[in-house]
Amino acid sequence: MDKFSYLSNAEGDFIEQQYHQYLSDPASVDQGWQRFFEGFEFARKNYQMGSDQLTVPGEFKVINLINGYRQRGHLFTLTNPVRTRRKYSPALAPENFGLSKEDLNKTYQAGNEIGIGPAPLSKIIAHLEKTYCQSVGVEFAYIRNEEVYRWLLQRMESHRNEPRFGKAVKMTILRKLSEAVFFEKFLHKRFPGQKRFSLEGGESLIPALDAIIEKGAALGANEFLIGMPHRGRLNVLANIMGKPYKDIFNEFSNKEFDDEFVLGDVKYHLGATLQRPTHAGKTVDLTLAPNPSHLETVGPVVSGIARARIDQVYKGDTDKVVPIIIHGDASIAGQGVVYEMIQMSELPGYRTGGTVHLVVNNQVGFTTNYLEGRSSIYCTDVAKIVQSPIFHVNADDAEAVVYAIELAMEFREKFDKDVFIDLLGYRRYGHNEGDEPRFTQPVLYKAIEKHPDVRQLYVEKLIAEGLITADDALAIEKEVNDIFEAHLAESNKAEKSKVTPFLGPTWGNIRVAVSEDFNRSPVTGIDMEVLQKLGERITSLPEGKAFNRKLVKLMNDRKAMLAPGGKLDWAMGELLGYASLLNEGVPVRLSGQDSQRGTFSHRHAVLTLEDSEERYTPLSHIDPAQASFEVYNSPLSEYGVLGFEYGYSLSSPYTLTIWEAQFGDFFNGAQIIIDQYLSSAEDKWRVMSDLVLFLPHGYEGQGPEHSSGRIERFLSLCADNNMQVVNCTTPANFFHLLRRQIRRPFRKPLIVFTPKSLLRHPACVSDLKELSRGGFREVIDDETADPAKVKRVIFTSGKLYYDLIDERAKRGTHEAIIRIEQLYPFPNEQVKEVLARYPGAERHVWAQEEPANMGAWSFILRNFKETDILLVARPESGSPATGSPRLHALRQRKIVEKSFGECTCPNANLICKMVCAPHEWSFVSETAKTE
Repeated sequence: MDKFSYLSNAEGDFIEQQYHQYLSDPASVDQGWQRFFEGFEFARKNYQMGSDQLTVPGEFKVINLINGYRQRGHLFTLTNPVRTRRKYSPALAPENFGLSKEDLNKTYQAGNEIGIGPAPLSKIIAHLEKTYCQSVGVEFAYIRNEEVYRWLLQRMESHRNEPRFGKAVKMTILRKLSEAVFFEKFLHKRFPGQKRFSLEGGESLIPALDAIIEKGAALGANEFLIGMPHRGRLNVLANIMGKPYKDIFNEFSNKEFDDEFVLGDVKYHLGATLQRPTHAGKTVDLTLAPNPSHLETVGPVVSGIARARIDQVYKGDTDKVVPIIIHGDASIAGQGVVYEMIQMSELPGYRTGGTVHLVVNNQVGFTTNYLEGRSSIYCTDVAKIVQSPIFHVNADDAEAVVYAIELAMEFREKFDKDVFIDLLGYRRYGHNEGDEPRFTQPVLYKAIEKHPDVRQLYVEKLIAEGLITADDALAIEKEVNDIFEAHLAESNKAEKSKVTPFLGPTWGNIRVAVSEDFNRSPVTGIDMEVLQKLGERITSLPEGKAFNRKLVKLMNDRKAMLAPGGKLDWAMGELLGYASLLNEGVPVRLSGQDSQRGTFSHRHAVLTLEDSEERYTPLSHIDPAQASFEVYNSPLSEYGVLGFEYGYSLSSPYTLTIWEAQFGDFFNGAQIIIDQYLSSAEDKWRVMSDLVLFLPHGYEGQGPEHSSGRIERFLSLCADNNMQVVNCTTPANFFHLLRRQIRRPFRKPLIVFTPKSLLRHPACVSDLKELSRGGFREVIDDETADPAKVKRVIFTSGKLYYDLIDERAKRGTHEAIIRIEQLYPFPNEQVKEVLARYPGAERHVWAQEEPANMGAWSFILRNFKETDILLVARPESGSPATGSPRLHALRQRKIVEKSFGECTCPNANLICKMVCAPHEWSFVSETAKTE
């Protein structure tokens, strides 16, 4: 509900009655009226009851009018440079508030409310028109925080939302507009027909960004992190980031990159990290994140980068880093990840002290009119979720743009909240420079064709003010174009394009991986005495605090695992992995849905006291000198949260950063982040990441949605050692895997298919000694098998291994059961060593729980090039698993039996067969598929 909605249709007499009642007993009126009378303190300050009493209703009518402008003034602005605004009713005419033309010359004390003192109604209206209905329209009346609301009122109404800049600032605006406008025209002339996604029609973005940097630096910021789409990116790289024009011109010439290992990307997707001085002489760091064509994906990524810098460089000081997200009007309204990002913005695990959101509002998306692209009035209505103010600004009024930016920056610095600036402009050409917009928006583009650019408008304004002459403007134009020509000449001499580094200083000591790095894992064991000490610390509870008795028992059970002969379960192996890294100064960050306790109630990294909201985190109490441990229950989001954690990992190569899915299959809600960033960023942009994904995976009869983490999808993305895909079967191997991730001289994303039923499986345990020696084992050979007796070698991965060893024990046979713990990079050398150990083997089998068209099978087949291998799997299916517990158990049993080369069907009507070819095994009975 809007802040003053209770005033909207109130009559003056009723307000007067409420006022008198309030004077008698404040508690007797509604809380909204109490706040109104308290907040304004209007009547008590300006009236003596008696002869003036009859003027009170008129005064409140004027107050109603003032609040009407505050609430609805943004609907009646001059913010649209090329379209006629839609008509809204009722308008802000005085008669709609019970006032007449005769009242215009009357003096009202209500002028005190807007800071101009007692004034005629006509002057009050003129002040309100200037403040709320010119080039800047503001939405803020929905803000419930009284301090925030009052601050905005005072700042806007005291200045009438009018820029008051001196000549120096105006000349800076002119310079940035000149660079922006003539850069686009130069590209259009010199590289005709090439896509560049021009900023023309929105060039005021450049002085806007310049103002953010200048104002932010003056308020104490050292870094500015920018995420944006492709439109205007080249202009931002050149005229804000300071990327040399010659390097951009090189990219237009289609030259090869100077880094032979980079596949590269189109020029309007590239990022950079550079430094530049402010006009006041302070050097600041600027980072523009690379971005795919999937609009708005970069928003949470930049937020994650910002949070990592805040945590690790500035020790929580959010004023030092300013995240800036540039949106298109169609995408901010249409892409759900924007909502996810904004919902995260004020949560403890994801807060960045406020993001500056800039909308380059073209009023059209590709060919879609804005009336067809959203249901809301404004594309920025999503901002109201967190009660952020929204400034709608005419992008043709450059000074108004800079004024709104400076006000927004002051707001962010004071309140640590997101703020939105909607730059209403237009798009000079079509979606790209080869597109014809008149096919779909003929009327709009007739207006745009005749419309002067923003620089021309500003030059005319400055000439009218007597600040410059026409010759001065021409001299600036010539100077800017001469710079472009000089850079083009230099570009023509270059043979290759240069890769501008992204976050280069952050990754300076991390080298690029080579194939040999994956032949063997490093030693990651730690001293037994240290392990014992760490285990003791993370299983101890503080005295004098009451915990749930089940949690007390859990901690005691974990402590018992440390005793001689004790066995560690999965959770204890995981927690010791974290503890060991924290003890060595490596921060750990884990976030996901319910990750503090764990979806399957196994982790209990954060303990809640009985009958209390107080929490205790054992991993934060290892040693006073330890690194930080952070574990957050995320909002119910995959896309936004995974994007955030990916961004966090980009800026923190010395932190173990983990995102955990509630179930493995839920990662597909964030498939864009995996496809466009995680798997391909190093090839496209030379961007490394060490992000870890935990995807609970395994067939336990829980139905199609909670069985498979889709191993096949990740393996289909694997190439050139771009990431690691692992399915561990022991707590010890998981412990070493976590340590290996941060203890190598290079970084790669890691996909871990974590268990569910194995969390409490009595055989899925490890001795403490296994943690103290060796390292991660990519392949685990069968130490119980006698090579002389082995005729069949069964390769498998993950949970199925335990079903297979149980079956072999029952049979008393001599198969070798080999676990491939790391699927990618595929451990070819280790597999060859295993195969050589069983020279008498007559048959090799790959057994998996997943259907034959899923899981790792096709990948395994490609890697067993010199060895015939047979498949044992569920039948091919369009669904990952059955929802029938009976059919699940039947198929799971048959997989186990087939792995050993025979099948004893419990159902006489069921017939199955195994085709002895390296690609096929399936049920042939329709009964099996329908039961």
